Amino acid sequence: MKFHLFMLPTIGRRHELEQGMAGTRDDLYQRMLQEIGEQARLADEMGFYGLGFTEHHFHIEGFELSTNPVLLDMFVGMQTKNLKVGQLATVLPAHHPLNVAEDVAMLDQMTGGRAYAGFARGYQDRWVNTLGHNLGVGATSSDKSQRDLDNRRAFEEAWHIIKLAWTQDTFSYDGHFWKIPPPDTQWDIPATLKWGKGAQPGGGLKELGISPRPLQKPHPPVYAPFTFSATTSRFWAREGGTPVVISDDVEFCKTLFQVYMDEANGAGRDLKYGQGMAMGGALCLGETPEQAQEMREQFDWLFETWFVPFGFPPGLVFQGTPEQVTEQIRGLHKELQFPELFLWLNTGLVDHNIMMRQLELFATKVMPNFAGE
Repeated sequence: MKFHLFMLPTIGRRHELEQGMAGTRDDLYQRMLQEIGEQARLADEMGFYGLGFTEHHFHIEGFELSTNPVLLDMFVGMQTKNLKVGQLATVLPAHHPLNVAEDVAMLDQMTGGRAYAGFARGYQDRWVNTLGHNLGVGATSSDKSQRDLDNRRAFEEAWHIIKLAWTQDTFSYDGHFWKIPPPDTQWDIPATLKWGKGAQPGGGLKELGISPRPLQKPHPPVYAPFTFSATTSRFWAREGGTPVVISDDVEFCKTLFQVYMDEANGAGRDLKYGQGMAMGGALCLGETPEQAQEMREQFDWLFETWFVPFGFPPGLVFQGTPEQVTEQIRGLHKELQFPELFLWLNTGLVDHNIMMRQLELFATKVMPNFAGE
């Protein structure tokens, strides 16, 4: 089984966040970067498969201070040797898709093919509405409203453009939100006519391409955190992406897994149950049940304070000693047969030494029990 880390880089401990405006403090940000680097290097040494960062903006409160996950990926990638680095996830309706395609391609080249990409639709009004304003797209509540439908349409269109940019020397795209190249773009540069593609004599630009393209072919692995709907599962089943599910409702997870497999096989992919899917959950691991409970209390505070107001239901939590967490993962894997697991870490909120010990415990006491699965 592949074990990934999912970091929500919170800038401070609880008492520091409660002082207010923690996100504006340089001293806390510098400490957070140092801790992320040390934890990433340890994860690399201990054999974790990957590490991904969320994307959020304007978080002056100090929660999830990760405005550019690709830059954080590069920060980690330059300090590690084997660890895969990615985004969980880039919110496509808030970006120009060609910028996303270029950034991930550069990351993949600069890390020697260790990048993965994660794409999401965006649920926080404050920043998705602001950054998606020029496109006329806002955050989604997954409520089948017109705004929700527009958000999904923009998301899917952006993905199709990114995939074209990653896999084609040059391409064009005529969509609802994006027209690439823009109509009547003039480009009669002799070097392009001689040694490039996409331009025509007389100045009309018909196609364009990005450079560099990703080192991994046809492109880096793509993940969809966090998937809560059959519609999203079906989309990524057709497109070859991996939904990441964090629900603690096993029967609901089984439904999504079955939907994914059926849709994928209908698209000619020939998957077995569980293939192409991943699970995710918070990790509250300690040497004793009491230590694990202390971590759970911090996670519960974070969840109640920051995620419940956005409407998030309680998610999956792996809590206890290494033996207890091993049995929890084993039981879930028996039901769902997932090949990858993402472990949610409250980096920054929890004391750094405790986080380091938790990573060491998981790598030495839990991971070996799943070798070859």
